[in-house]
Amino acid sequence: MKRIVIFASGSGSNAENLIKFFHNSDNARVIQVLTNNPHAKVLDRCKKLNISALSFNRIAFSKSEDVLNILQASKPDLIVLAGFLWKFPKFILKEFENKVINIHPALLPKYGGKGMYGKFVHEAVVANKETETGITIHYVNENYDEGAIIFQAKCEIQASDSAEDVAMKIHDLEMEHFPKIVGKLLK
Repeated sequence: MKRIVIFASGSGSNAENLIKFFHNSDNARVIQVLTNNPHAKVLDRCKKLNISALSFNRIAFSKSEDVLNILQASKPDLIVLAGFLWKFPKFILKEFENKVINIHPALLPKYGGKGMYGKFVHEAVVANKETETGITIHYVNENYDEGAIIFQAKCEIQASDSAEDVAMKIHDLEMEHFPKIVGKLLK
């Protein structure tokens, strides 16, 4: 059985989708969720879904080996960033080389980088009058949103679409594709 650890910072809709998708799988299971936000809604979701979850601070993540030690004990086959906003430390990436992936709410390399997440991406896409956008699932490296692209899915943007409309389209793409791509990577 393949083991998935999820990192999230916010509401956790992608985390919940992954947990439910792999709940009855013979191939993989989400075994743990880690968050840098002790008030994140993802913690409530994990409690309801009976998934181990804990929060950590910046020192535990990047200045000490606390989070690394948790990951080493969990032995994940894949680490999935699902709305996780901190840059991953090089020493964790080195330990789990090619085992850390992220989902980004735009067609990278457009609208990536520090500060480009969630509504900020959608607002920029609408402000620039883009006619399409989408999601990118990519490997994580030491720079924001610059790892090798694994998968992209697109959707059209109408001239009348607001950032909220774009957010709903992106959410639908994430819910449809993210679990399937994670599953393919673990086969």
